[in-house]
Amino acid sequence: MTAISVLSLNMFLPSLSNIARDLQVDYWIVNLSIAGYLAISAVLQIVMGPLSDRWGRRPILLAAMGIFALASVGCLLAQNIWVFLGFRMLQSAVIAGMALSRAVIRDMALPKEAARMMGYVSMVMALAPMLGPVVGGLIDQAFGWRVTFLLFAALGVLVFVMAWVDLGETNTNTSDTFLSQFKTYPALVGSGLFWGHVVCQSCSVGAFYVFLAGAPLVGEVAFDLSPAQVGIGMGAITGGFVIGNFFTGRYALRFSLGSMMVAGRVIAVLGIAMGLILMMLGYLHPVVLFGSVVFIGVGNGLTLPASNSGAMSVRPDLAGSASGLSGAAVVAAGAVLTFVTGAVLTQMTGPFVLMIILMGVNILGLISAMYVRAVEPTLE
Repeated sequence: MTAISVLSLNMFLPSLSNIARDLQVDYWIVNLSIAGYLAISAVLQIVMGPLSDRWGRRPILLAAMGIFALASVGCLLAQNIWVFLGFRMLQSAVIAGMALSRAVIRDMALPKEAARMMGYVSMVMALAPMLGPVVGGLIDQAFGWRVTFLLFAALGVLVFVMAWVDLGETNTNTSDTFLSQFKTYPALVGSGLFWGHVVCQSCSVGAFYVFLAGAPLVGEVAFDLSPAQVGIGMGAITGGFVIGNFFTGRYALRFSLGSMMVAGRVIAVLGIAMGLILMMLGYLHPVVLFGSVVFIGVGNGLTLPASNSGAMSVRPDLAGSASGLSGAAVVAAGAVLTFVTGAVLTQMTGPFVLMIILMGVNILGLISAMYVRAVEPTLE
């Protein structure tokens, strides 16, 4: 479920230019299929978290997967951009797979063990998103972009069946009423430690969204890459994510959550800094762009499992709400950054502007991780 949530975002990205041409609209309008999707996902997570704390993780996850499968069929059949965007927004229900899967893990384990488990789960599940842009680009070239959404529908049905058969209920301490669940929110939103985790997550994932939004245009215009080549390059950041999650699985029990977060952000900042310096020295090449973002992936693999576990550990009885609220904030930040990236990038300034945005977002993430590391001993 974690994998399909990410896969639904990045598999069709190499096709954005072709979708714009096919539906006869500007690129920035098609880019709403990312920004709008992320905005709706943010709102949904705010509701899904408390719902899962009240009614359980299983029914919410099953409903979300069913809606995703049906919406994918709608995108497949859409003949104009507004119908396409409408069903694309409905596809955002699949975000429950990412948000509530974290809560399921936290239901079963203590903070450091949960971070270790999330690291290993993310390492394995990242294989599908890593291959997603590659597969999406190849499908587009061979059969057209609509077949990608046919694949989404089939995967949605498959995951629904798997969850129906295999997913047990892990929330054994449900709240009495939905209203009583929301009344506990002040204890969560009033925590500085919680918001430190949220800002760090938002910047870490936000850098990923910035790259996804900018890479298709930069790859096609600045480097004259085909959709399949862009897809391969976009898989670089997820490949780094697998490596980072491997190290999280190995070392999460040895170091504090804050230390893991700071280490991840330092790696991301240094990687982008090296890439930006090389570009300024005249080495404007796809290897420099895609190679530098590998470090963002490695950094995210170290930061996100620790930060996700930490956010849900501020109030363990509100793990679902914490996961939903933090996930909503992350996706909202991603929506804003995606829109800004799409609006700012041009054919003339693409590579440099993209790298500068990535640098700024990662520096802010490092500052928030350092804050968590500083206050962590006094609040845990």
